[in-house]
Amino acid sequence: MPNKKLKVLAVDDDLINLKLLKSMLMKTSYVSEVVDAKNGADAIALLKTQDDIDIILLDIIMPVMGGIEMLKVIRADENMIQLPVIVLTTDETKKAEALDCGANGFLMKPVRERDLSAKISQLIV
Repeated sequence: MPNKKLKVLAVDDDLINLKLLKSMLMKTSYVSEVVDAKNGADAIALLKTQDDIDIILLDIIMPVMGGIEMLKVIRADENMIQLPVIVLTTDETKKAEALDCGANGFLMKPVRERDLSAKISQLIV
């Protein structure tokens, strides 16, 4: 488990998914705060004002700016390039593209708490 409490950015256009992620994460001992964004554009704006985000949970299919597009923006920005990103999606076919664009991990929805915790633990030491 991480040795500090994490601030997580959850990016998903589905409010139910955001609520589930939030309640799952807040039950763990290693998350202090979950902030959310409804699409990639909102998330990028948030990342520019909050430099204390430790990890991003990113949906792929969203309006305005999708997850793949957001990944490309993050990986091209020297202030955000090191941020760990776990892609969460129902579309298995997007896995290779997401990883090619710089995702650090990939989980299929519906996300299970155990899988999410394991993936976060791998990325944050």
